[in-house]
Amino acid sequence: MNFQKIKQIMLIMLKWIFICGLIGIFSGTASALFLVSLEFVTQIRIENTWIIWLLPLGGLLIGYLYYISDSKISKGNNLLLEEYNKPEKQIPFLMAPLVLLGTLITHLFGGSAGREGTAVQMGGAIADVCTSIFKLNHTERRTLIILGISAGFASVFGTPLAGAVFALEIVFFSKINFKSIILSFLTAYIAYFTVEFWEIKHTHYSIPVIPDINFTALFWVVTASILFGFAALLFSRSTHFWGKLFSKNIKYPPLRPFIGGTVLAIVIYFIGTTKYIGLGVPMIVDTFSIQNAPYDFLLKILFTGFTLGAGFKGGEVTPLFFVGAALGSALSVMIPLPIALLAGMGFVAVFSGATHTPIACTVMGMELFGINCGVYIGIACITAYFFSGSVGIYKSQIVKGPKSILYQNIRKKGLKYL
Repeated sequence: MNFQKIKQIMLIMLKWIFICGLIGIFSGTASALFLVSLEFVTQIRIENTWIIWLLPLGGLLIGYLYYISDSKISKGNNLLLEEYNKPEKQIPFLMAPLVLLGTLITHLFGGSAGREGTAVQMGGAIADVCTSIFKLNHTERRTLIILGISAGFASVFGTPLAGAVFALEIVFFSKINFKSIILSFLTAYIAYFTVEFWEIKHTHYSIPVIPDINFTALFWVVTASILFGFAALLFSRSTHFWGKLFSKNIKYPPLRPFIGGTVLAIVIYFIGTTKYIGLGVPMIVDTFSIQNAPYDFLLKILFTGFTLGAGFKGGEVTPLFFVGAALGSALSVMIPLPIALLAGMGFVAVFSGATHTPIACTVMGMELFGINCGVYIGIACITAYFFSGSVGIYKSQIVKGPKSILYQNIRKKGLKYL
């Protein structure tokens, strides 16, 4: 290998390290701003519950802003997946501030939504700016999108390993080269440490008791995990159902979140509690020590599916954490495993099933709860993955691997609803 070739390789390496730095720092900073702002608007809502009555107006504003902007932006995370699978046009940078504003409005006025979608979309939009700056081709754009997803996820949840793996797994491994894997991890850690630099704190969870692994324990883990898979299936189907219902019956897009917000405000008033709106992080923390009612996870599915289906903005992942942890906590009355372990298993297993990402979710579980529970977490994520149906929360995600083969065979037998 001559000197000229070595020089060329070094320049390419430096270019991509620089790109990783840019994406990691800017996406991490955007996530830090988002997390601080989210905490601020959530506190306003908690201290002024009457503000929920303004949810219809907030929805109308979100709907109108998206209506007058680039129509592609409204696809959200699905746009990132579509551009990865078939690169065509650069992701509009407007997606970043628009989803940030839309999510803050949703949480300020009492919608039930998450935050990963916002961080991932901001990361994707920021990353794709590098396409024009560095004149990258379609193959290199795929790498950029992976880096954007990785940075957004790692920074908003404080889980760099899971963020890097999630970005790779969500677009399926068959189109990924070795360079993308290395760069995904590098970007995830840069974004993570950027948030740390801004002194933003993430929620900590604990599973204090890990029982010994034996046949009985494994039986109960698999039993619970099958139910987690069904919960993920219900969550995904619910979100798609409400989205189709609003699109079919309300032709003017800005009216969808307006009408949806009106219904939500009335329902929240009559049920007399706000624990099913917003992120629900305090409820999630409580599930690790306090047994939940058996209907809590169902109501969170209903509220989140309706909120997002109506056109409000945010993500699905934190509500998925809520659903899984609440279900695991409720199951502790019947399943002889520690409540914190069941809540932790559900926390990541429902997420695994709804996103078809069992590897990333297993890694995330070990990052959040400790490596000692890795076997339980891994079994829960893989089992829920297989029992969560063929359609996840991201309609544009192409599902490959053993699950794809399994459900192709199921469809051949006439069970098309799975």
